[in-house]
Amino acid sequence: MSRTGNKGLALAPDVVRAVLKGHSSLGLAFAAVLYLVCLTGALAVFVAEFTRWENPAAPRVATLAPDALPQAYAEALAKAGGPVDRILMVLPKPENPLLRVRTEAQGAGQREWFADRAGHLAAPVREGWTELLVRLHVNLHLPRAWGGFLVGLAGVALLSSLISGILAHPRIFRDAFQLRLGGSRRLQEADLHNRIGVWALPFHLIVSLTGALLGLSTVIIAVLGMVAFQGNTARVYALFRTPRVATDTRPAPPLDLRPMLADAARRVPTGRIDYLRIEHPARRDGSVELQVEDGSHRIAGTDAYGYDRQGRLYHAKRAAENNLGGQILGSLGPLHFGWFAGPMVKIAYGLLGFGLAYLASGGVLLWIARRRDRGRPVPGWERIWVAFAWGQPLALAAGALGAVAAPAMVLVPLLAWASTSLAMLAVAAAMAARPLARFGRGGTGLVLTLIAMVHGGWRSADAMVAAVNLVLLAVGAALMFSATRPANAPLTGGVNAG
Repeated sequence: MSRTGNKGLALAPDVVRAVLKGHSSLGLAFAAVLYLVCLTGALAVFVAEFTRWENPAAPRVATLAPDALPQAYAEALAKAGGPVDRILMVLPKPENPLLRVRTEAQGAGQREWFADRAGHLAAPVREGWTELLVRLHVNLHLPRAWGGFLVGLAGVALLSSLISGILAHPRIFRDAFQLRLGGSRRLQEADLHNRIGVWALPFHLIVSLTGALLGLSTVIIAVLGMVAFQGNTARVYALFRTPRVATDTRPAPPLDLRPMLADAARRVPTGRIDYLRIEHPARRDGSVELQVEDGSHRIAGTDAYGYDRQGRLYHAKRAAENNLGGQILGSLGPLHFGWFAGPMVKIAYGLLGFGLAYLASGGVLLWIARRRDRGRPVPGWERIWVAFAWGQPLALAAGALGAVAAPAMVLVPLLAWASTSLAMLAVAAAMAARPLARFGRGGTGLVLTLIAMVHGGWRSADAMVAAVNLVLLAVGAALMFSATRPANAPLTGGVNAG
């Protein structure tokens, strides 16, 4: 491969055709998973905001009282409903001012509350919508290992598609700011597909690479275990997790949190506790893990400390002492979701994520258009794809409506999403692609508007609740307006995505 002054990347025509064919085949093979993962990923960037929106009555906590964590711990022990295996707390931060407490108890399962600034458990956690969204993105609501593996493969496919797409279009960088407007709609869509791919290429590469690593982490750890530790994956996990103390199941009084909290405050005076995990609080082998943001500007800036039940420090892993591998590992999640530099970066990640979902959907429509041009139309697949592409926004909106209408029924959002998805695919058997797309847009807009209107949090003291509702109204109105406009010209010879 060589460069020329006028032609960009100079590849033999046969090579370009072969790469383009591979690019199309790879995109089609993973199209549905890529589209769903990209769409839900763009929304999952705002999972903290959606959690606040789903829980408008939960107490907002700017600062914690000195004894808030011991108080929350004591109340969680009392309300767990059985012998407690562990208690987890996620502490408030400026972008998510909620103190979250979860218990895992024998015979009672998981229970979860939001607490006030004094540590009193005040309201149960409602997260039907956010749980639906996150699980779709992380493992497609499949068993975690298999679903995560499939999502990781989709990340690899996305990364490969980006590279093959660049190689298949030798002039793509030279033509980065050229759009053929006013002529064939198919050429316009192809140019937009390529321009979005180039303009946001750094983002696409970061998201696809980190997504592949996160999704395939189970496989990577299994391979490392076989290569380095004779198949013992626990030793691999021990490299980056706080180890547990030696097992001792004899009963003991509930451990005291105060010495651990005081020691962590002395060790990281400028830090802030982000996460707290208490293992077996009423057994001899009780222990506490604290994750403390060290106050630096590193993306991976969280220390981890482990204490036994007597308050003795037995493990310390400081972010400042991480090697390059540790820094990369700690940065994967924040880099993948944009959780590292404030609200503007999150908004940019969300918009770019929607652009990535557009690439996944638009690539399929361009393939359908090329088939039409060559006299081999696939109207059935066109209808199915349009039903899926516009059915997912509608189904996700239906899931959110289910969460608002029945916040205590955790399965309602998932059932609403699944039934709406299937209904849209069924409608595809009787409706052409263009009216089907308009139906999907209009239906999504209508449901989003309905969600904002029936949501009971307009008077919440948290301005984020009203902000989310206003965004829902604006997007809903825009989608309903677009559904009433005359249909666009077909991509080619009657092919139209709506």
